[in-house]
Amino acid sequence: MTFQNIISFLSEDISFDLECQNDIQNWIQNTISNEGKIMGEITYIFCSDEYLHKMNLEHLKHDTFTDIITFNYCVDDIINSDIFISVDRVKENSEAYKTTFQNELSRVIIHGILHLIGYDDKNDSDKEVMRTKEDFYLSLLSI
Repeated sequence: MTFQNIISFLSEDISFDLECQNDIQNWIQNTISNEGKIMGEITYIFCSDEYLHKMNLEHLKHDTFTDIITFNYCVDDIINSDIFISVDRVKENSEAYKTTFQNELSRVIIHGILHLIGYDDKNDSDKEVMRTKEDFYLSLLSI
């Protein structure tokens, strides 16, 4: 199986255009490389709360709203995924956490990549490591 080195940004059931796509693509690629992994194919799909809630129910059997669902198609050290992000949830969380929409969206974008690389956030210790990694990589993004 051959994977291309590509990152795509799409939207489903909403109209959404990601700003600074080239900068974000480079940032994601640098994160993956910095963590010793290889860039494969990653597709980000931006959608509504309702759309992602339906996916959460269908695929994960979770009856909750979430900001991100990451489908892991990684092979060995090659990072491949479809990553669904609720723009509604990101907007709401940016207000709740008193940050900009772009900052919260960037955090969610890199959060999915960190999961694919192998970081988890199931317990407090893992959450702390994940947040530290998010903060580190956010500090490297200049948009």
